[in-house]
Amino acid sequence: MAVLIELASPLLPEVGELIRASDAYAASLYPAESNHLVDVEALAQPNVIFCVARLDDAVAGCGAAVLMPEGYAEIKRMFVSETARGHGIGRQILAFLEDHLRARGVGIARLETGVHSYEAIGLYERMGYVKIGPFAGYWDDPLSVFYEKQL
Repeated sequence: MAVLIELASPLLPEVGELIRASDAYAASLYPAESNHLVDVEALAQPNVIFCVARLDDAVAGCGAAVLMPEGYAEIKRMFVSETARGHGIGRQILAFLEDHLRARGVGIARLETGVHSYEAIGLYERMGYVKIGPFAGYWDDPLSVFYEKQL
């Protein structure tokens, strides 16, 4: 199975299907007030690096890095479809985004994920992210965990 990670528009119809699956998955784990999701229109802004993972030509995952005016980037919308999990796609998406951030001179990546997202937490920690407190507009939600990585 060949995996290709590439920059793409979040407005592609096949990406919309993945975003809806991501929303449904998040809603199955957390109440609405603890789901800090970014909508597709926000992902299409010029300050966002958005990529997709294609597994045998089908969109299997996505991720975004939102460039913040404070000089860091926030990783958002990391998601791999259920049928494509177990192929290291999440790691490849995150590495792709980090490479693009470094190329733009961004030295810090931050993110928020949920306490029940065990696979995501494991991925972030394996890739060198360390726990921090809430940042930006986040509140100290007991269902959230916050991470940062020096790039």
